[in-house]
Amino acid sequence: MFKDITLGQYYPGDSVVHKLDPRTKIVLMIAYIAVVFAISEMWLFSVAAAFVVFTAALSRLPFSYLWKSLKPLKWVLVFMFVLNVFTIKTGKALVDWWVIKITVGGVLQALFVLIRLTLLVAGTSLMTLTTTPIALTDGLEKLLSPFKRIGFPAHELAMMMTIALRFIPTLLEEADKIMKAQLSRGADFETCGLVKRAKSMIPIIVPLFVSAFRRADELAMAMESRCYHGGEGRTRMKQLKFCASDGVAALLVFVMLGAIIAVQAVWY
Repeated sequence: MFKDITLGQYYPGDSVVHKLDPRTKIVLMIAYIAVVFAISEMWLFSVAAAFVVFTAALSRLPFSYLWKSLKPLKWVLVFMFVLNVFTIKTGKALVDWWVIKITVGGVLQALFVLIRLTLLVAGTSLMTLTTTPIALTDGLEKLLSPFKRIGFPAHELAMMMTIALRFIPTLLEEADKIMKAQLSRGADFETCGLVKRAKSMIPIIVPLFVSAFRRADELAMAMESRCYHGGEGRTRMKQLKFCASDGVAALLVFVMLGAIIAVQAVWY
């Protein structure tokens, strides 16, 4: 059940995408999100989809990982699709029975939202799959470092976010072990009704929370025993450096963003 979730996982590799500076990846991820939200025509999503496929191929990631990144959100995607189908009442009616009315505009809007969410999840997951948690911490802290002058805790925030991402796979693995232990004791998570399935999750959630708090306490003790006192005076083994590939990647993404905005401004 949990083995297909790739959120927070890192896929090792030595591709061009893996070697990009983490600051470049974070900025380009924000730009990519802006691209997806800037699109207002269905056919322009093909540009963003081509970019995701090209980046995944360039990073030599198995496309199954992109598919797995969508699986945890399948019910969210279904809910958003159904919600738009039944709430948007524009265009020609396809179904008009009692209180149920489905229109062409509702179906098109539902598809639009579904494609947008899919591209957002698939595109942003490329960053965590090709960047180690330590590199993400360093990159995020560097980007937020100018705000230190006004007292913003850049290092602490970056550390918290990275620890959260780092422990997602660990907690998922722990949940899988607990579920298998409960199944060996006769627990049923599949065949019973919805209410019983919800109740059957309690024996998983409780020990998972206990394990999470225990790991958090162990991590805090380990950091204190190593004299960790935040980012003050902290040095790094690997220094971040921009290279030519970072400039090329940034140019491609911003050209794509500019082209999409220009096309929509001129033709629409």
